[in-house]
Amino acid sequence: MQRSRRLDAIQPFHVMELLRRARELEAQGRDIIHMEVGEPDFPTPQPIVEAAQRFIGGGDVHYTPALGLPALREAIARFYQDRLRADVAPERIIVTAGASGALMLALAATTDPGDAWLLPDPGYPSNRHLIRSFEGVARALAVDAATRYQPTAAQVDAAWTADTRGLMVATPSNPTGTLLSVDEIAALHAVTRRRGGVLLVDEIYQGLSYGVEAETALAHPALEAADDLFVVNSFSKYFGMTGWRLGWLVVPPGFAREIEKLAQHFFISPSTPAQHAALAAFAPGTMEILEARRHEFGARRNVLLPALRELGFTIATEPQGAFYVYADVSRLSDDSEALARRLIEEAGVAATPGLDFGHHLPRRHLRIAYTTRSARLLEAAERIRALGLGA
Repeated sequence: MQRSRRLDAIQPFHVMELLRRARELEAQGRDIIHMEVGEPDFPTPQPIVEAAQRFIGGGDVHYTPALGLPALREAIARFYQDRLRADVAPERIIVTAGASGALMLALAATTDPGDAWLLPDPGYPSNRHLIRSFEGVARALAVDAATRYQPTAAQVDAAWTADTRGLMVATPSNPTGTLLSVDEIAALHAVTRRRGGVLLVDEIYQGLSYGVEAETALAHPALEAADDLFVVNSFSKYFGMTGWRLGWLVVPPGFAREIEKLAQHFFISPSTPAQHAALAAFAPGTMEILEARRHEFGARRNVLLPALRELGFTIATEPQGAFYVYADVSRLSDDSEALARRLIEEAGVAATPGLDFGHHLPRRHLRIAYTTRSARLLEAAERIRALGLGA
């Protein structure tokens, strides 16, 4: 049977391949310390679970509007106003099937065949493949520690060509955990607007930040900087609802109807039980749980960074958000993929090689997630030490 030619450009998600191997080893009785997948190890907060149970118990589980449950869109709008210092009308908020659904809608609404999108490299791998799925072209912007792995306005301006459609950035970023300031986003927005393009900001790790924004870790820089942009967010990371597959998209004023037409055909509607569960995500009691978990992630980060440096990993830019360390392994190995295989096979430690995140020096880097408790992070460090790497 003939396959679509676009499939030739779609690469496997290496971290999922690695996770599959980890599960095989666990089935054989091996103890694996998981530092590969970007999934919080905490359970869904109990108030969210209870809200879902109450709703499902009523049995009235039917489609919602394609743009999402009106009450949830209003709750997200209040969250922006009360906690994020941004005034966003509920009509601009589209509830989606995870952040991936939000990205699909935004790209489908803005990308014509041959349109190019500028993406930081390293960056989240699915972005470039989603662009390809809508017949666009992903163009990498090589970034490094000199700019905290974030693109600059000057770099974007220099890379812009006649067929460039837009720029996609993330704050906090995956795999590096670095942030963009309000001023930096404003500068990037100014370039894309002057060039007649689109700015899309991925904020799915928004809220998970450490050592910055002392008054509130939930400051929302993108919509403070500009109004006419797309913002992707999710209930997966800060809210701990990965398996519920629920996210949202904030669209520029006047864009919701166009997105609605796409959402009707793509998804019919987001998961109804997940939406009713998410209504409890913004309750004060839930927010207390989430903030306690954020502080725990910060503590884990502070345990892991010195342990990695002591082992010989180079961390040129410390993460300020998400739950990843993007570590240079060149003092330990000349091939991060081979190193990742050795770590999982010999030490029972799973970490993600840089190949997943782009083409800019990927074999020099590993992404290491601190999504497991501190004692296990220290145990992983001891297992790695026992391999005698770099000796």
